[in-house]
Amino acid sequence: MTKKSKIDHYTDKEALDFHIGGKSGKIEVNSSKPLISKRDLSLAYSPGVAAPVKEIAKDSSRAYDYTSKGNLVAVISNGSAILGLGNLGSLASKPVMEGKAVLFKRFADIDSIDIEIDSKNTEEIISTIRNIAGTFGGINLEDIAAPDCFIIEQKLKEILDIPVFHDDQHGTAIITTAALINALDISEKKIGEVKIVVNGAGASAIACVNLFKKIGVKNENVIMCDRKGVIYKGRENVDQFKSAHAADTKLRTLEQAMKGADVFLGLSAKDVVNREMIKSMAMNPIVFACANPDPEIKPEIISEVRDDVIIATGRSDYPNQVNNLIGFPYIFRGALDVRAKIINDEMKVAAANAIALLAREEVPDEVVSAYGGERPKYGKNYIIPSTFDPRLVRIIPSAVAEAAIKSGVAKKKIDNLEIYKDQLSARLDPSMSLMQGVNAKVKKSPKKVVFAEGEDENMLKAAIEFGKNKLGTPIVIGNEKRVKETLHKIGLDENYKIEIVNSTNKDKREKYTKYLYKKLQRTGQLERDVDRLIRNDRIAFGSSMVACKDADAMVTGNIRHYAASIEKLKHVCDARKGEPIFGMTMIVFKGRTVLVADTNVEDFPSANRLVDISKSCVRVSKLFGFEPKVAFLSHSTFGKPISRNTKHVRDAIEILKNEKVEFDFDGEMQPDVALNPIYQDVYPFSKIVGKANILIMPALHSAAISTKLMKSFGGAKLIGPLLIGLDLPIEVAPLRSSTSDILNLASIAAYSADVIDYNKD
Repeated sequence: MTKKSKIDHYTDKEALDFHIGGKSGKIEVNSSKPLISKRDLSLAYSPGVAAPVKEIAKDSSRAYDYTSKGNLVAVISNGSAILGLGNLGSLASKPVMEGKAVLFKRFADIDSIDIEIDSKNTEEIISTIRNIAGTFGGINLEDIAAPDCFIIEQKLKEILDIPVFHDDQHGTAIITTAALINALDISEKKIGEVKIVVNGAGASAIACVNLFKKIGVKNENVIMCDRKGVIYKGRENVDQFKSAHAADTKLRTLEQAMKGADVFLGLSAKDVVNREMIKSMAMNPIVFACANPDPEIKPEIISEVRDDVIIATGRSDYPNQVNNLIGFPYIFRGALDVRAKIINDEMKVAAANAIALLAREEVPDEVVSAYGGERPKYGKNYIIPSTFDPRLVRIIPSAVAEAAIKSGVAKKKIDNLEIYKDQLSARLDPSMSLMQGVNAKVKKSPKKVVFAEGEDENMLKAAIEFGKNKLGTPIVIGNEKRVKETLHKIGLDENYKIEIVNSTNKDKREKYTKYLYKKLQRTGQLERDVDRLIRNDRIAFGSSMVACKDADAMVTGNIRHYAASIEKLKHVCDARKGEPIFGMTMIVFKGRTVLVADTNVEDFPSANRLVDISKSCVRVSKLFGFEPKVAFLSHSTFGKPISRNTKHVRDAIEILKNEKVEFDFDGEMQPDVALNPIYQDVYPFSKIVGKANILIMPALHSAAISTKLMKSFGGAKLIGPLLIGLDLPIEVAPLRSSTSDILNLASIAAYSADVIDYNKD
């Protein structure tokens, strides 16, 4: 059996396969300029590159204008404190640093390069970073052990004129401080009066205490503990960083310190706090148990002891997760945009206050979706904004940038902060979090989902991930012996607990045969024919499971052509009343999500069919939180050039105009007109030009070709195609879909089972 990794939901083999699949690693370098013609190459390199070289030589600040410096962060480690794994060496830290670079790009559109320095000598590390710093707009230090991390960061701040940020320290500190601000507000406690106990005296704990004191916590009201107990004045063998927070106290143990405490912050180890300690705290206490992966005390144990506690942890499966992801991408975004020389205390405090205030505002629909349809409200269980909140990229960088300008460390001014906020919002589309939101909804109401091709490696992996991620209960259809062989092949014990069903189950076979025969008996099918279908066809068996309420949803396909799967489904499934059956693909590309239809079912839809497809797309888009803007595509735009192949598209537009539907639409138009804002001044009469998020294709071939070209050559992420219009929540995975693709479809099928009333005509 494959050894389990420290990550709860995945085996080591799965994680290794993820990192080695396709291109090895998680990052690559792409050109931001076209390099197609000889002229392009001449401008990009010789001789054209000489012009910016000369300008930078005359004025070094022009490097921000002519190179990527202003949007480039170095993620640097020596591997001396990798996650919770310890000192494993610089090269071993590279997967973590690449991961950090991915997060910078995903959440703040910041380019990053990971650099691993093979040295434990602080002077060597400082010298190395100093010598390469000119390449970058900022430095993010990561996974460097204390006290070296303090020394390195402080020295670099003194000698460099770009922001240096040790996320393990300051990222944690900023988010924790934001949580503290709100927890004190809710519990009606004054920051200058609260008694705080901190367990753990590493880099993050010390940074938290430093920032707490910057916002008004009194020095004498903080007790810090390490493995040896309270750090008190006069204690021997205490380094300078700990001694700065040594308390003038007779308390010696964590247990003693906790008595009467208003706040507990843990950045230490699991189970170091017990029930009695919690009982001994002051009224309306605040407990931040942030040890990972297991907190100092589990929230459910705290709740058993008393009900007046505000609780936060470092975990996503409890309310109030202290997650650095809320901080570091956006803090760097603001610092880079004003070319800050450092990230100072004023900027950290500004970030903490911005995060705290955001949690008090009414949350947008994207967050509602992420919370399973429940609208979180500022209070004990919502003191920190959700990582799904699309406003983070707008609010935090602007607060950081403004603080940098006011404190005098910005080399570039922002004239209009409101315009800047709009520019920040435009960098990222909230729909990028679509699948996270879907999954969060599914977790609130887990479903039984059938994975029809259970012997297929990718289908089985997807089923396992579905269960491990607590999205619901996976049921795989397959021969038990073959499924176990596949389990062994993917690195799991062949006795791994997963439900396996097939037609050898006599009771189920007879039940489904009876159901399906009743449905098909007037179509020329004999009962023995139906029995044979149930015994031999996994799609028929699985979809009958869903129809008979033995499962909630199903995903199939992957080992056969899409059309073949559709034909098999038609034995069991019908179209929902008044709705066409069609394929809709979600394209996510460069911060934008677009829905495309029909990508998989009807060859050449009529005008009326296009109308029906557009209406269904609008319905589906609203389920995912989109404000629909529908463009009917063609090779022509508003009648130029006129062609018989565009007539059905133009007719569809006229039908919709006469029906006076309550959504914005227009056409016919070419795809660049629908998607690119530069055409808005050319066609000012249209509400859709440059803004479309639903593309209705004129024919199946154009839809299929364009989406697959986007995937193969454009680097877009495709979700789907989703099978719209069936009277059962079933999705079909295209031939040779990846595990992630199948998992997404399974989640969407489960989501559909929850939000769509399939019993309604």
